[in-house]
Amino acid sequence: MDCYTANWNPLGEEAFYRKSELYAMEWGLREELRDCLVAAAPYGGPIALLRNSARREKSPGARPLLDTFSASGLLLASIPWKSGQVVQLGWTAGEDLLCIQEDGTVLIYDLFCEFKRHFSMGNEVLQNHVLEAKVFHTEYGTGVAILTGAHRFSLATNIDDLKLRRMPEVPGLQKPPSCWAVLSQDRVTIVLLAVGQDLYLLDNTSCSVVTPPGMSPSAGAYLQMAVSFNYRSLALFTDTGYIWMGLATLKEKFCEFNCSIRAPPKQMVWCMRPRSRQRAVVLAWDRQLMVVGNSTECIQFVLDEDSYLVPELDGVRILSRTSHEFLHEIPEASQEIFKIASMAPGALLLEAQKEYEKESQKADEYLREIKDQKLLPEAVSQCIEAAGYEHEPETQKSLLRAASFGKCFIDKFPPESFVRMCQDLRVLNAIRDYQIGIPLTFTQYKQLTIEVLLDRLVLRRLYPLAIRICEYLRLSEIQGVSRILAHWACYKVQQKDKSDEEVAYAINQKLGDTPGISYSEIAARAYDCGRTELAIKLLEYEPRSGEQVPLLLKMKRSKLALSKAIESGDTDLVYTVVLHLKNELNRGTFFMTLQNQPVALSLYRQFCKHQERETLKDLYNQDDNHQELGNFHVHSSYSEKRIEGRVAALQNAVDEYYKAKNEFAAKATEDQIKLLRLQRHLQEDFDKPYLDLSLHDTVSTLILDGHYKKAEQLYRDFKIPDKRYWWLKINALATRGDWEEMEKFSKSKKSPIGYLPFVEIAVKHHNRYEAKKYAPRVTPEQRVKAFILVGDLEQAADAAIEHKSEAELSWVLARCTPGTDSALMEKLNRARAQIMKK
Repeated sequence: MDCYTANWNPLGEEAFYRKSELYAMEWGLREELRDCLVAAAPYGGPIALLRNSARREKSPGARPLLDTFSASGLLLASIPWKSGQVVQLGWTAGEDLLCIQEDGTVLIYDLFCEFKRHFSMGNEVLQNHVLEAKVFHTEYGTGVAILTGAHRFSLATNIDDLKLRRMPEVPGLQKPPSCWAVLSQDRVTIVLLAVGQDLYLLDNTSCSVVTPPGMSPSAGAYLQMAVSFNYRSLALFTDTGYIWMGLATLKEKFCEFNCSIRAPPKQMVWCMRPRSRQRAVVLAWDRQLMVVGNSTECIQFVLDEDSYLVPELDGVRILSRTSHEFLHEIPEASQEIFKIASMAPGALLLEAQKEYEKESQKADEYLREIKDQKLLPEAVSQCIEAAGYEHEPETQKSLLRAASFGKCFIDKFPPESFVRMCQDLRVLNAIRDYQIGIPLTFTQYKQLTIEVLLDRLVLRRLYPLAIRICEYLRLSEIQGVSRILAHWACYKVQQKDKSDEEVAYAINQKLGDTPGISYSEIAARAYDCGRTELAIKLLEYEPRSGEQVPLLLKMKRSKLALSKAIESGDTDLVYTVVLHLKNELNRGTFFMTLQNQPVALSLYRQFCKHQERETLKDLYNQDDNHQELGNFHVHSSYSEKRIEGRVAALQNAVDEYYKAKNEFAAKATEDQIKLLRLQRHLQEDFDKPYLDLSLHDTVSTLILDGHYKKAEQLYRDFKIPDKRYWWLKINALATRGDWEEMEKFSKSKKSPIGYLPFVEIAVKHHNRYEAKKYAPRVTPEQRVKAFILVGDLEQAADAAIEHKSEAELSWVLARCTPGTDSALMEKLNRARAQIMKK
């Protein structure tokens, strides 16, 4: 801590830069980095090397090797490269490796060099080959830009949704540009290229010449350009050693610097912190590293060996064969605390805590000085913030102890920031460990988010660490532990060295009934790996049938899928399987399968009733179900247009009903055939539609039309019950208004329905005169009602008195009006009083 600022390098008056070692690399590289194709993923991501790629001509027998390493140099995977000549390597935002070949094919591998997929950058690239390529990141995703041998640019903004764009041609371009870069402005991806002293901007439709503001006329030809991590800043290097820095929109200049080195740097990258006013660019030559910014001075470092620069959100990682370093601007909080002779509140609080540990009274003096200025909360916050920027755990602890010490003297200081920083630093220290090798800074961690960090640990198959982090941060199971266990299980099913039973048992023991776990997804991964039996065993643990069934169908285990669907009680699921079986099996096998599953067979019959009537007939035939076959023929008869076809269908139904020994249905169907034939004759005789009327409607229609004898004939032929026929006839006669025939009919013989219906129907048709004819003939029990209906209250009262019914007397009384029926009301009241006495 005493020499803490020894490696601080000033750039101007306000900014300091520090280069600190992250790891001592032990990856055992024999080659120089310049002899390999190198790509390192941002956010402390993995490193990919393609070795021997440039030595094909020298040693034709040596096959190139593609290696992936963690940031600490631990080998993740290594494979011999068997494909075409690779021009460029790059990493996607999801840490997949892109290998861009000379023929325009892009091969995608995961962290462990396992092939995932490939795509082509188009026929033009294939014909002209790839001269240069760049992998870039925008809000749309990871993109690829190509410079072809015809000096044309093609790019894909998002490799997951591939849409190739051919950029406009640069007029008169006969040789490759000296340098170029991909920019992202206003959600549009464009290409900036340099040819000699000219800069060209290529957008979707045009090529325009641009000039950076404030560019020196004697700057010379452009040799190198660099775009910042956030694509907002641009740096240009010319052959006179002149460096221009400004906005990527080329609308504003930040600063310029002349480094006096004419040779183009191997790499030039930006080194910036978010929300910092300081802007700097790092340039690397073979043995020299230079940091330049808004200052007349620069920072220079000697490079002992060949190095590779990796731009980050808040600095630059520097890779070499033996070390991995991080160059960054010192954050303001750290400057305030550790700067020599600093009197900032955080610096005083740190000193106070140190003196307190020594049991010195100076601790009180420092503390009083801070409290007198009322800066103690600021001092605590400074120490907490500075702890986040430190890589060494001892320095972190020292700062957090100072913050904890200062908190004790503040009333109601909110502890959340302190607790959160302690948690974040424990997580960061765990993943920075050499065996893990993810050197995230606090700034990068907050930008990346804990969810993405967990995904990256899962990608590296570091499941125990990911689970411990979830448990430590108390993340919800579905967001944390459950998701990680599901990934672990999907990886577990790929292990070929264990039997299906062992793997299924191990997965179930580990996962159990953990919320958020989908065994069907794990089973699907097992099936994709060719382990069908393991997939079936895993599906046994899946509680949701709706998840089991689709995968079983995919695995051609349709009968098992049908059993699971029936067990679930979900009819939609059963229908899904049945229809799948119907398309998969031949007709006979399909029917036999359904025979063994009554529920499925019943549901399929319901389906056929509405959708496939002929299939329903085949099902009944197979079962010798004559009753249902008879019903089927009856139903089918109504779809026949011609009467002969309908009669034939009904005759088939009669035959089936007799086979089913259902004489009632057979007889009823025969009567229907007889009625149909009769209706056809009636239709022909009277030129009026009778077909499809029921027997009752046919009789009613005949009476309405005055064909009384024909109606009488139907009554006898079809043995219509007397009561029903009388009801039909008096209703039809009343509707027809044939009161004379109705009176004649009432006297033909004793009415089987009595005479009250005659009264009611006449009243209904507003003919009280006719109704009065039948009222005296009504039985005594119904006579009161009949006389009330026809409006004869006198006779209704006499009938009620004769019948000695209190209810009927009250009924008649209710119909009387005091003004006109007072004598009658008195008579009724006397009668009611006599009845009540008894």
